[in-house]
Amino acid sequence: MSHSYDSATLYWPNNIKGFEHITEAEGNTPFGYYSSYRFCTPEHGGTHLDAPIHFAENKLTVDQIPLSSLTGEAVMIDVSHHVLADRDYQVGVQDIENWEKDYGRIPENTIILFRTGYGQFYPDREKYFGTQKTGAAAIPELHFPGISPAATQWLVENRNIKALGLDTPSLDYGQSQEFTTHRILLGRNKPGFENLANLDRLPAKGIYIVALPMKIAKSSGAPLRIIATLKSS
Repeated sequence: MSHSYDSATLYWPNNIKGFEHITEAEGNTPFGYYSSYRFCTPEHGGTHLDAPIHFAENKLTVDQIPLSSLTGEAVMIDVSHHVLADRDYQVGVQDIENWEKDYGRIPENTIILFRTGYGQFYPDREKYFGTQKTGAAAIPELHFPGISPAATQWLVENRNIKALGLDTPSLDYGQSQEFTTHRILLGRNKPGFENLANLDRLPAKGIYIVALPMKIAKSSGAPLRIIATLKSS
């Protein structure tokens, strides 16, 4: 469920640099072939984790998040039929309630994934972000779906969730200026997963998630290797 990191990896428009992969050694030596590289990356780009401290002071950093918050049962709520007709769509409480009508109440201690369908556009910057621009000029032109603050508040108050994830650049929709969904979720010490891949290959339930970020000390975010296995019926 992770996009590979390379020169095409998408980052938030105001990141000065993207992913860099530099060759330090590559080729034959007197003892045989040898290669070694170094890389540099902003915290928030590609398939990555948002740690609570990203938007909530004194909350958990990446290295402090317990494994119990990053592994476990998951459900996938597909809202792509709404979203692909409205770039600014925000997942609402009604979307969650409609899912529960079909599949039952969301179980305790669940990771919730939202499929918007935007994963199909990655890594086309213009289709994925809504603009080809980068830097400060891009921010007012961002148009992509997200999770509404109302739905996020409802989930943290009414369902015992571990984390939220989706296939867009941000938990909040593109036109958000206050990032309220981030503040609600991360303020409860719950992580978020962004830029997920292949959600179209998952069923609505019967999923087990392992979402392991690079363990960077004191970090607000990190590259995420996330996998899903399907439970046998």
